[in-house]
Amino acid sequence: MAESSDPVYYIESVDIEDSGDEDEEEFREVKFDEDIADSETEEDLETALRTLELSTKVEDVLEIKDIPKPITKHRPEVVDDFIRNFLIRYNMTRTLSAFQREWYQLLQRGVVDQNKPDLLPDCYAQNEDLENKVKFYEKEINTIKAAVSKASTQYIKMRKDRNFHRLHHRRLVQEKDKLLTDIRRIKKHYKDYEPAFEELKGKYETAMREKMLTKIECEKNTTRIATLQTTIANYETVRASTQQEPSSEKSIIELEDQVAAKVVHETQILAMEHQKDSKIPTTIESNPNLNKDLPVTSHLTKSGGFRLVKSIKAHDLAVSNIALHPHKDIVATVSDDTTWKMWNVEKGELLLTGRGHTMWIGGCDFHPSGEMLATCGGDTTVKVWDFDKEECVVTFNDHSHPVWGVSWHQTGDFLASASMDNTVKLFDLNSERCRYTLRGHTDSVNSVRFLPYSNILTTCSADKSIQLWDIRVGHSVQQLYGHINAINNINYNTIGTNIASCDAYGVAKIWDLRHGIELASYDFEPHPANYVAFDPSGSCLAVSSNDCTVKMLEVENSKVTELTGHGDCVTAADFMYNGDKLISVSSDTLLRIWA
Repeated sequence: MAESSDPVYYIESVDIEDSGDEDEEEFREVKFDEDIADSETEEDLETALRTLELSTKVEDVLEIKDIPKPITKHRPEVVDDFIRNFLIRYNMTRTLSAFQREWYQLLQRGVVDQNKPDLLPDCYAQNEDLENKVKFYEKEINTIKAAVSKASTQYIKMRKDRNFHRLHHRRLVQEKDKLLTDIRRIKKHYKDYEPAFEELKGKYETAMREKMLTKIECEKNTTRIATLQTTIANYETVRASTQQEPSSEKSIIELEDQVAAKVVHETQILAMEHQKDSKIPTTIESNPNLNKDLPVTSHLTKSGGFRLVKSIKAHDLAVSNIALHPHKDIVATVSDDTTWKMWNVEKGELLLTGRGHTMWIGGCDFHPSGEMLATCGGDTTVKVWDFDKEECVVTFNDHSHPVWGVSWHQTGDFLASASMDNTVKLFDLNSERCRYTLRGHTDSVNSVRFLPYSNILTTCSADKSIQLWDIRVGHSVQQLYGHINAINNINYNTIGTNIASCDAYGVAKIWDLRHGIELASYDFEPHPANYVAFDPSGSCLAVSSNDCTVKMLEVENSKVTELTGHGDCVTAADFMYNGDKLISVSSDTLLRIWA
């Protein structure tokens, strides 16, 4: 700051000339309050000078000057303090007390001059600090050595593992390359033999047909031979009973009349044994649906397809199967709770309940007239229930194992059943007896269906085959192979030209019965498919799956949509006779109606 007296300031008006520089920045006008401007202009000169002087003094005070750094001086430690610290560090309290006592006695006697203390050389303190550091670093070194040793061991182990896995990986790569080479070679080899396989397959199917026809013809001839042998035996018996030989033409005629009368009598006796047996029709009227314009399910014609419209708790336990009335909006359900129930689909009302089975019920089917219901179950029985009498009218106990399914013949006189005992039985409702036992499957027969308006019975089995039987002769006439897992269910389309099947790995197939060939295969794996059903037109196939859904398959373009809503596996789903609704049942005890 200047040492002179207070500074003198002058206020002078100066005109700022415009430099005329074109590059100079243009300034915008700042608006201000007129009241504030008036108050500022009224400030006098003395006040302005005083304010300016005050601000100058503040700036001088706040001016930053060079401040010298503080100097620290190291003060050596006194000997007595060093001794005290040493004794305290090692917790030598008694020695410390004795030292204190003697030290203060010396101070009082004046032996020790307190103003001139004995200082401890810096080297001792430095040595002590260095020793402490050495101990600390030794401890750190030991810790680091242990960690390094552990890391080294781990590294060696990981390197060995790496080498092992590297060798294993190389070996797997070599095996993979070898397998790929073998697969390519086998595929090429298979393609070379594929025409031969197709030819052999055709020859095999032809041979099986010829074999079956030959077998049927052989049985017919056997029956004829047995009849001729009986006739000859009767003739010989009558001839032997005649004591004298016929010597004239009249005697021979009388003898022949006696033989013929005896044969007719024996034939009448044989016929009377099962005179209540129904006659299996040799010819059946043609399928009336062949010339009809069958309705297409509304799932295909309605925007968005089927939607859930009603849900009914049908049973206390899992619902295992359903049967739809041939002419009315009525559905029958069977369950593991040993009961069957009949429901009105339109109103969702319970119409009838049947009890009689002692174990679970696995299958059911309406009589073609709609007046009776056949059921079968785990108690090895097949029962027929009459709705008018509201009771079971016939019980068949011919099976030795649980029965999975039943199917009525178009005439309503015959009922077929499929059982776990590997057999199919044909029951006569009029004579109330088993007419045939069909043996040909090597494992459980899971489903049975009559071809509409025919004498052909179709079965599927856990032996992965489908067989067609002619009930007139009681023999298999055709076999269909293609599934690689147990077949759970089969069903025909309305006109009887195609049959659908599904297996335990979720594969559904459609077969052409006229040519005995597979038309299409659809994979819904890995969940098992439990039931298949065509809509009335045969253009949509419903597949009931264990994944709690119903797969709606459009046969023409293979498009699949799903109906979701069940909480457990769907055991069966079928279309109503007019195709406007779909009924599904599940292990969640519910019956659901889709429309």
